[in-house]
Amino acid sequence: MGRETNLHFTLFLRLLLLLGLCWGQRSNPDPERPSCHSCDLRLSCNCSHDGFTRVPMVTDRALTLDLSFNNITVVNDDDLTGHMQLRALSLHGNRLAVIQPSALDSLWNLEELDLSDNHLTALNPTWFSKLGALQQLNLLNNPYSCIGSAPVFQGLVRLRRLAFGGPALEELKRGALAGVSQLEELTVHGNNLLRYEPGALAYVWPLGHVTLRLHGPFFTNITLTSAVLADVSYPETPIILEDLHMIENRSVQPLRETARRRVRHITFRNLSISDEAIVNLLEVFNGVPLTSLSADGVTLTGEGRWEKASWTDQKSIDEFFVRNVVVLDVYKFVSFLELGFLLQYPRRVSVINAGVFVMPCITSGLLVNLQYLDMSDNLLTDMTLIETLCKGNGTLKDIRVLNISGNALKSLSTLSQLVAKLYKLTHLDISRTNYNSMPPSCSWPSTLRYLNISGAKLDNITLCLPATLEVLDLSNNNLKDFTVALPALRELHLSGNKFLRLPSGYLFPNLQTLTIQSNTLNVFSHSDLQSYTRLQNLQAGQNKFVCSCDFVAFLQSGIKEGDVHLTDDEESYVCDSPFYLQGKSVGQVRLSVVVCHQVLFVSVSCGVALFVGVLVSVLLWRLHAFWYLKMTWAWLKAKHSSRHRRRLRDGADSETLLSFDAFVSYSERDTGWVETYLVPELEEPTEIDGDAANYRTARPLTLCLHKRDFLPGQWIVDNIMSAMERSRRTVFILSENFVQSDWCRYELDFSHFWLFDGEAGGEPAILILLEPLSKDDIPKRFCKLRKLMSSTTYLEWPQEEERRGEFWRSLRNALGGEGDWDE
Repeated sequence: MGRETNLHFTLFLRLLLLLGLCWGQRSNPDPERPSCHSCDLRLSCNCSHDGFTRVPMVTDRALTLDLSFNNITVVNDDDLTGHMQLRALSLHGNRLAVIQPSALDSLWNLEELDLSDNHLTALNPTWFSKLGALQQLNLLNNPYSCIGSAPVFQGLVRLRRLAFGGPALEELKRGALAGVSQLEELTVHGNNLLRYEPGALAYVWPLGHVTLRLHGPFFTNITLTSAVLADVSYPETPIILEDLHMIENRSVQPLRETARRRVRHITFRNLSISDEAIVNLLEVFNGVPLTSLSADGVTLTGEGRWEKASWTDQKSIDEFFVRNVVVLDVYKFVSFLELGFLLQYPRRVSVINAGVFVMPCITSGLLVNLQYLDMSDNLLTDMTLIETLCKGNGTLKDIRVLNISGNALKSLSTLSQLVAKLYKLTHLDISRTNYNSMPPSCSWPSTLRYLNISGAKLDNITLCLPATLEVLDLSNNNLKDFTVALPALRELHLSGNKFLRLPSGYLFPNLQTLTIQSNTLNVFSHSDLQSYTRLQNLQAGQNKFVCSCDFVAFLQSGIKEGDVHLTDDEESYVCDSPFYLQGKSVGQVRLSVVVCHQVLFVSVSCGVALFVGVLVSVLLWRLHAFWYLKMTWAWLKAKHSSRHRRRLRDGADSETLLSFDAFVSYSERDTGWVETYLVPELEEPTEIDGDAANYRTARPLTLCLHKRDFLPGQWIVDNIMSAMERSRRTVFILSENFVQSDWCRYELDFSHFWLFDGEAGGEPAILILLEPLSKDDIPKRFCKLRKLMSSTTYLEWPQEEERRGEFWRSLRNALGGEGDWDE
């Protein structure tokens, strides 16, 4: 039993040691690895373009990690350890040549992985074996030459978007996509593909969009190209072919396999095509239920002579889309009239950025089924638009959507007249034009619901706007206000203007969405939004907000509790002022009570200060502090005067003369006792010793009395200080009257200061009690008197006459006149 216990204890210690080592490794990462701290609040870490040569360390809570456009060459086994929560990882545009077998094993929740534009010479199936949650994988433009020798994508059962291939890809073997059950998007770059085993791409079903780059095979290997197209062509799968150069009949033949599979949607990107190839292409799709034909980036090398294709059946084409068209020999180019047989069928036609300056009215008349026309980014003017729309006679009677944005149009009045008879028109896009003013009134079809005039140069709004509008986009103009009522409006877009405040909501009783970003809006409040009775979505970020207390409180709490929701990012609401909050997100601002409730704060502060002031004043009054301050100030002034007199005396080389034997401090109410007893006894003394024949007379003493000896016209404090300086002793006549006299208090305190002044050399004061008076009977503010009574012997005036002789002898002894007798 004991051995088992010891064994368990030993194992427990080893486990703790192992955990400690693991923790030490975790808390002390590789010091050579760089760190990336560019993570936002959504745990999205953007570490691109930072020059990293190794996978940097980031928080293990990151959800997305962008390491694109660095110089990383290898991903080690422990570089991504701990990133179980990572959803997206991009290593695009590095120099990645080595990924160790288990480097991606810990990324169980990874959904997007981009390894494109690197130096991977081979694809290792073990990289993806643990990525069961992966939905999107991009392996384009790496120098591997073959796919299919091993089941690379075997475990990726949730994969929905796959892109692979590049200039080095030469071979696709059967089983290349083994394990992939279905895809929404498949992209294969095989411009230099040399060998293809039929069925290599046929494993996937259903298959969404397919994008193929087969520039070389279209020229050199029709069999290979046909096999590839046969494996990915399904009626409902749109096919996108890129980087093709079709000059003659041979380059079009691989598309016969696509036509045979009755594909309904085909798109060409970066296509160079001749007249002969166009005719051959229409022949290939003759009778095929092709509903959508698109070309993006087209170079026409011919002259527009396509008469030979006029007999083909293209009745199924519902949408014709062409964008970014270049005509090499524009002066010899006939016109698109040769395609007139195609124009009567489509319901959607888009000719974008094709250099079109006019579509003749005769051509417009051929578009009998047209419901959607997009002629944006061309060379139309007001004059040529009149020809295109047949002078407003309503030729395009079924049109519902008209987009003529990005043209050199200037007259809004002309446009409104041209479309007034398009009685089915619901959407009109005239954005990015040169409209700089709006006429007072306009004629519009009553069906118009959506109007886009964004990116123009409008600086005012008039009643020209149709009252039937439900969606209006006036973004990126020069508008400062909006005063036109639009009762049916549901969406209003005003971003990029110069609005200082929200427009009145009473103008738009049915408005549900308002965007007013990037204006000069300073603030908005609950009262502003109350006028919008049905508003649900608001985008007001990227403005110059003044972060007042009301606005911050409203944005942080009030608007979130109401029916209106901020649909843009919280980071868009940034303070522009005050200066100390500039650049800070409104949601992170914390304003103090002092800032937000200044009136209340000042009121409470003043109240508290007043209360404290009254309390302190009462306390100081109770402690007689005011009296002390007044006395100290008086003493300081008197002291200054005394020193001034002393300097004058010293400058005259005169000695200090004592003019009085004693300065007598007494209350005015005790004047009778002083004049009746004290003065006669000390200044005119007579003492009888023995019989009447023999007597001795004491030396008269000189007394300083304020009533008699103070200089008239001089400050009383100066008189007191001067009297003390000129007297050898100070006598205090204590009584109830004395302790109630402020001047007696001054004299007492000055005497105390004078006694302890280093330059005075004075002697202790003499206290005479005229009536019984204990220390406890003296008010506490007479602290020095109480101290003197505790430390100094005092004389009591006897009421019995027979004891008064002894009193006078004691007083004379105290004053130093006991030895001066005249016989």
